[in-house]
Amino acid sequence: MAGGMIGKPGGGNSLNRGRYRPMAEINVTPLVDVMLVLLIVFMVTAPLMTSGVNVDLPKTDAKPLNSDADPLTVSINGADKIFIQDTEVDLPGLVTKLNAIANGDMTRRIFVRADKGIEYGEVMSVMSTIAQGGFTKVALLAEQTPGPAKPGG
Repeated sequence: MAGGMIGKPGGGNSLNRGRYRPMAEINVTPLVDVMLVLLIVFMVTAPLMTSGVNVDLPKTDAKPLNSDADPLTVSINGADKIFIQDTEVDLPGLVTKLNAIANGDMTRRIFVRADKGIEYGEVMSVMSTIAQGGFTKVALLAEQTPGPAKPGG
């Protein structure tokens, strides 16, 4: 007779035995799994989101400059075609498009990337067109190479 009441606080009501009780804890394991997958996806795709124009940059030993958070990139490929980010433009319309993208901000940093096979005059023509358009922060980009070991260091 007393066997049904052993170990049950509050009496031996048999209705509570099979009832579902909600869990008061949140299972975060699926959330962590999803976040780790997203982190890996972003780590893999972030380097691929650079400018899509193939340019063979010249090598230099200079240290990189501190740059703005969102510079504009003007590229000149091996066929002397000019691009703003990934969009092809002609030289006369270059400043107009830059003004539209920069919303009239003439202090916005503009990086000029050019294939190393391009003539110096072509690169200077693009840079002078940008400077004559009123932009004050125009810089050339080059690919970084490991410099020679410094003597005494």
